[in-house]
Amino acid sequence: MTIPVAILGATGYTGAELIRLIEHHPHFEVAHLGAHSQAGKLASAVLPGCAGRVGEMTLAAADAVLDAAIELVFTALPHGAAANSVAQALDAGKKVVDLSADFRHQDADTYKAAYGLDHPHKELFASAVYGLCEHARAAVADTRLVANPGCYPTSTLLPLIPLLKAGVLADVPIIVDAKSGSSGAGRSAKTDLLYCELNESVKAYGLPRHRHAWEMEEWAAGFSGQAIQVRFVPHILPMNRGMLTTLHLSGRDTASWHALLSDAYRDESFVRVLPAGQLPSTAGVSGSNRCDIGVATLSDSEAVMVSCIDNLLKGASGQAIQNANLMFGLDETSGLSAHALWP
Repeated sequence: MTIPVAILGATGYTGAELIRLIEHHPHFEVAHLGAHSQAGKLASAVLPGCAGRVGEMTLAAADAVLDAAIELVFTALPHGAAANSVAQALDAGKKVVDLSADFRHQDADTYKAAYGLDHPHKELFASAVYGLCEHARAAVADTRLVANPGCYPTSTLLPLIPLLKAGVLADVPIIVDAKSGSSGAGRSAKTDLLYCELNESVKAYGLPRHRHAWEMEEWAAGFSGQAIQVRFVPHILPMNRGMLTTLHLSGRDTASWHALLSDAYRDESFVRVLPAGQLPSTAGVSGSNRCDIGVATLSDSEAVMVSCIDNLLKGASGQAIQNANLMFGLDETSGLSAHALWP
């Protein structure tokens, strides 16, 4: 079975990762590449890492009509720009995995609070599934529209949800301290992402309330039934990829938390709870679709949890492929690796 695929927003970092992953996928095949300002150019002229058949493809306009044969569309467009493309693809009978933020919320009011925009297709919220695969498998398999989670929320929710479901966390704000490689900010030219601005420096951004805080709170409650508050502070690091998220947690019976997480993810291909006393690193997951989680117990009522993902894979394109596999009834691991690039 060969499934023709379109990638809209193909010239960004997540689009480039989708191309790389699909080229090695046993069932998906790149049939269409769409872009905004780079339309009309060869893919290899815009993406230096792209070669072979796909490298010789001409980039179409992002809003170009898709061939009837295409069955799956990945929209890797900026928030606010993706919604119309998603609606058009759905109207044409395609299945869609949207990597933007346009359908990650359950209603237009929350979306506007987080992004400051009025949503152009409010009618689609009811049919979109938030694709945190390990906690939404059945719903993803039964939908035509998946909202691919953000990278920071993925690295936060995976360690958090089992504890919320177990009811062991105290009813206090959860401190989420997260650090990401600069690829998480996208590929467009920005002064604050110049080499001289980033190198030898670490900085916080997005305060007082980063837009992903709404996503974390909404889906922590959505998956566990427990409302939470997060104090989320993201930082950008002078490295290409990788994300390390530290959660400072209070609750009860912290000695049991490692076992709770281990039991929750024992059979998962892409979540690894490290042995007690070990903490993850970004290098340990780079190039993989894996989330590594470490637990450090501080006292009977306090603990620190650290999770690491590759922000472009489990935090974006890898999870998008994982969702697409579920949507088409394929092996969830198809085209994805649990092994990191090492060294």
